Amino acid sequence: MTTFYDEIGGEPTITAIVAAFYRGVAGDEVLRPLYPEEDLGPAEERFRTFLMQYWGGPTTYSDRRGHPRLRMRHAPFAVTPVAKEHWLTHFRAALDEVALPPEQDAQFWDYVTHAAQFMVNSFE
Repeated sequence: MTTFYDEIGGEPTITAIVAAFYRGVAGDEVLRPLYPEEDLGPAEERFRTFLMQYWGGPTTYSDRRGHPRLRMRHAPFAVTPVAKEHWLTHFRAALDEVALPPEQDAQFWDYVTHAAQFMVNSFE
C-alpha cells in the first residue's frame, strides 16, 4: 500500500518542508519566544518525525516519545490566534518551497490548517 508519505517523496520531502518552516520560525517575533530551547534543532526533529509518522512513514516519533498528545504537549505555551496565523504563514511558505502537486499540497494544507486551529489555547 502506498501512503501519502510515499506519494510526496518520503523523508526528503518532509525534511525539506520542516527545515523551510523552521527557517521562518527562527526569525519570527511572535513564534520564536515560544521555543524555550536556544537551538531549534530538537524541535525541528520532533516535528519532522511527527509529520513523517502522521503521513504513513516510520514510527520514530511514537517510538521515542509515545502518543503525540499534541494539545497536552503544547499546553505550556500560549498558542494565540495571532501565533496560529504566524505558524500558518511559515508553513504555507514551506509548502510553496517544496511545490507538491496541487492535490497533495491541498491535502497537506487542509491537515495543518485544522491542526493549527485545534492547537489554539489562549486568547490573551
